[in-house]
Amino acid sequence: MANYKEIVTKAVIGKAKKTNQMNFSFTPDENVDTVLGCWVINHNFKGTNDSGKVLVNGSFDVNVWYSYGNDTKTKVNTKKFGYNELLNVPLKDSATLTNDSEIIVRSLKQPSVTNVDVKDGNIVLDIEKELGVEIVGDTKIKVPIEDVDDDYDEIMDDAEVEQIDEVKEDYLE
Repeated sequence: MANYKEIVTKAVIGKAKKTNQMNFSFTPDENVDTVLGCWVINHNFKGTNDSGKVLVNGSFDVNVWYSYGNDTKTKVNTKKFGYNELLNVPLKDSATLTNDSEIIVRSLKQPSVTNVDVKDGNIVLDIEKELGVEIVGDTKIKVPIEDVDDDYDEIMDDAEVEQIDEVKEDYLE
């Protein structure tokens, strides 16, 4: 019969990813004729425990380059947008999300603008991103142990080794 020891260690107890499409809009000071370019920078986010679910609070800046004045002038407008996402990350082996659990959020796909339109003086943006979440918590593993009292090799002193000074030639006969 093998004996077992339980070891308490940190391990990934939950892991998931989510792709999200978001819509934002803002009104610039000028009447926009054409959107010439659009990009997202400064993506920041953090995950926290919210009653057993992961709440991701994040923000990013969107730069929109556009023309106005009958396409005679251009301007870059920067707008900061925030988001909150509540993610239900499935946990392994009946683990529970506690305040001691470590929540690691990674951006698997940085936010990018998939579509931009000008409607009624507003710039309307479709932004797509993908987040990955890992939850690290305490877990137990069982390992088998051997019932060995002493697994050390015995070291013999030179004094205990019998030395043969003379070899008898007829010993094998």
